[in-house]
Amino acid sequence: MNHDDHKRDFSSNARLPGISALAVVIGLLATLAAFVLLSLIHLFTNLFFFGSFSFADRSPALNTLGPWVVLIPIAGGLIVGFMARYGSEKIRGHGIPEAIEAILFGKSRMSPKVAILKPLSSGIVIGSGGPFGAEGPIIMTGGALGSLLAQCFKVTSAERKTLLVAGAAAGMTAVFGTPVAAVLLAVELLLFEWRPRSFLPVALACAVAGFGRAVFFGTAPLFPLQTAEPSAMSLVSCAIAGVLSGALASGLSSALYKVEDLFGRLPLHWMWWPALGGLVVGIGGFVEPRALGVGYDVIGDLLHQHIALQIAIALLVVKAVIWVVALGSGTSGGVLAPLLMLGAGLGTVLGHVLPGGEPALWPLVCMAATLGATLGAPLTAIVFAFGLTHDANALLPLLAATLVAHGFATIVMKRSIMTEKIARRGYHIYREYGVDPLERHYIDEVMSRTVEAIDANVTVRDALATYFGTNQKRRAYPVIRNEAVLGILDRATLERIRETADKSMAAAAAVTAETSGSAASDMLPDALDMRRRRPDAGRAGHRPAARNLPPGRDAACRARPRAAAGGGRSQVDAPDRHRVAQRSDQTVARPLRRRAQTRAIPLHRLMAERQQTAARRAAKRNDPA
Repeated sequence: MNHDDHKRDFSSNARLPGISALAVVIGLLATLAAFVLLSLIHLFTNLFFFGSFSFADRSPALNTLGPWVVLIPIAGGLIVGFMARYGSEKIRGHGIPEAIEAILFGKSRMSPKVAILKPLSSGIVIGSGGPFGAEGPIIMTGGALGSLLAQCFKVTSAERKTLLVAGAAAGMTAVFGTPVAAVLLAVELLLFEWRPRSFLPVALACAVAGFGRAVFFGTAPLFPLQTAEPSAMSLVSCAIAGVLSGALASGLSSALYKVEDLFGRLPLHWMWWPALGGLVVGIGGFVEPRALGVGYDVIGDLLHQHIALQIAIALLVVKAVIWVVALGSGTSGGVLAPLLMLGAGLGTVLGHVLPGGEPALWPLVCMAATLGATLGAPLTAIVFAFGLTHDANALLPLLAATLVAHGFATIVMKRSIMTEKIARRGYHIYREYGVDPLERHYIDEVMSRTVEAIDANVTVRDALATYFGTNQKRRAYPVIRNEAVLGILDRATLERIRETADKSMAAAAAVTAETSGSAASDMLPDALDMRRRRPDAGRAGHRPAARNLPPGRDAACRARPRAAAGGGRSQVDAPDRHRVAQRSDQTVARPLRRRAQTRAIPLHRLMAERQQTAARRAAKRNDPA
């Protein structure tokens, strides 16, 4: 028999069909959730601006309230502030960073409160004029639905993550009708891996949501557009548009978190911040009414050149100001639609001066470039813009401009708008893909085939003298009786027994925990995951492994993984090895976060103070004087 038969291009997973079936259900639920969310936005828009109980799609720009329109966003901010304070703080923000944090640091568990309060709060905020889109809230809501359904079944944390991301991506598909872009968003921002075990269920959920969307919203693209084929001169214009879009994205991201810092310095509880942000939104809505709400109609007009240059500039400025202030206040809303509008506004301005393409091309190009640079997800932005318009002639300019914008933002910004908020909570995320060295090896490549074992009848005293004396060769040894592995013994265990129990105790009685073996065809990370879940994982660095034989037969003691990997423990203990995340101790981060909220001090400053205090105390303890 060929011993390499277990090696393959992709790891096999017998649970994949079951997880895919759950993803189909989640895709349907996310589609229904998207319909409910958009219906809530329409309902609250009619209630706030027109005083009617209706689900008709009406723009808040058509209101006749005059100066009284300033009070509407304030009222919405007050309601959402109370909902976040007394309901769930997780509804604050635009949703995607919260989903990333739940995946990396919350074991992909989300509460039912989020699934209910997030669409409700977003409907109130956007319906009262908030300059946001529905995509962020539906990503959070769909993710919560996927997580809740996963928690009803016995699944692993990786499978729960897959179902959470499936719900988030399916929700985005249902809102925009862009299933391929939603899958790419999942890969670039949420999944933290590229494997069939996660990619296939997510893609299946997006496909189901794409077909289900036709029932509620039809099949036509959201912003149908057709431009002429670009000329060679368009490459220079794409580079210029990419640089300016990257600068816009960097400026918006920097301004957003500076505004968030300003709110953090206010001597007010964060519950009142959305109302203050609503005041700025109301003033901006009075100056430029079309800046209020989701603004899909405005994006369509910008793409089709239906808005004059002066109005586009005013709209761009007002929308940027009210969006940054409102999102910085911690209210609930999405970022994709505002970025689309801001990018399209920039393209409308540039379309009058850039050569090499018709003016209608540049709002689309800048729209995608701004989105890709802000999110740090260029492939998502390119395919997203194509999915929204179905304009195949624009694909090449989209590719060139978006990659230039992404490169500009990567050089200028340390973090994207998606990860900066998480970093301020005490976490840092590396977004570059990499292959863990352990993923390339199986146990049979590093295990020891010549095994020294302790006989079960040997006493503790003799075991210490024979195997753990001056000629000790290994850190731990298997305990054998009749060719069956009873467990693993190391020096620390035997010395502890010698001090507290009878030295003549047999080695078999010293084995305190049942040892679960690994197959030689198992990959090293899987064996390490099993070892971490064992009660005695911190004591033993070895596990028995067998090659295609019954348990207890031909046992081999696996070599230490650290030597095989050529690195430290951090290489193997990260929960997601393709994108390593460094996490602060949650027992420190939680109380510090509460202090940051009550004292209006940035969390990272409190974390630094805590570290300095700990260092001073350690220095005092180590001082001989």
